[in-house]
Amino acid sequence: MAHAQQPGYYVPHDTHGWPIVGSVGLTLALGGAAVWFNGGGAGPMLFALGLLVILVMLFGWFGQVIKENLAGLYNEQVDRSFRWAMGWFIASEVMFFAAFFGALYYARVYALPWLGGEGAGGWTHELLWPDFEAHWPSNGPARLGGEFTPMGAWGIPALNTAILLTSGVTITWAHHALKAGRRGGLVLGLLATVLLGATFVGLQAYEYIHAYHELNLRLDTGIYGSTFFMLTGFHGFHVTMGVVMLTVILLRALKGHFTPERHFAFEAVAWYWHFVDVVWLGLFVFVYWL
Repeated sequence: MAHAQQPGYYVPHDTHGWPIVGSVGLTLALGGAAVWFNGGGAGPMLFALGLLVILVMLFGWFGQVIKENLAGLYNEQVDRSFRWAMGWFIASEVMFFAAFFGALYYARVYALPWLGGEGAGGWTHELLWPDFEAHWPSNGPARLGGEFTPMGAWGIPALNTAILLTSGVTITWAHHALKAGRRGGLVLGLLATVLLGATFVGLQAYEYIHAYHELNLRLDTGIYGSTFFMLTGFHGFHVTMGVVMLTVILLRALKGHFTPERHFAFEAVAWYWHFVDVVWLGLFVFVYWL
């Protein structure tokens, strides 16, 4: 459906103020969350309003980009700009998760043994927490986090690992079908990936309910609970966003928006999805298994 490309570099002069709309939405959401966490009654409403404004911005801005692309306004230079932008975005996501993996590593390898009396932390152990046993998973000194049961690796987590690995295969299948001009394979591969991603999110939600109500494993259950839910929770959020993006790409594929030569939107989401898969493998090994 794309028309002939426009020569020269296209500069989107008419953005309808979408960056400003997005800034307003983020301000409302963050301000509302701050008010909410501090007991303000208007906090939830402001937070919800901010999310709504952000959704409107995303729908409008990305819709405009799609229309400009279909109108042939983007050339190879713009395509390279999009690729660099997506590459740097994924690089920032790598750093985001690296910070949480680093926190987990520091807690297990350095902080926990130090509190348990190893090395130079012996005097701290004797003075503050003489009964503290430095073993992982930990609910903190003096058992501040309460008793809990750690999440096992070979139930739902192992199943979710198989699901995400399979979804990596299905999206790769869809990509090969797109490059070969096989629209049916593209649609089936995308549909399978969306369903697998949604199944992953559903199973993780069930796992969280099980953790809270049956294992007494919560966000405030010591350093184990906080790192577990921060890492798996943010990953689950990224999977959810990936499912949304894949659904949009599926709808666009059904409309015939992509060609074997020009389909960067598909590739960007595929990069993101493979990144989510790799992060989960790290989570499964270092959070659930070891």
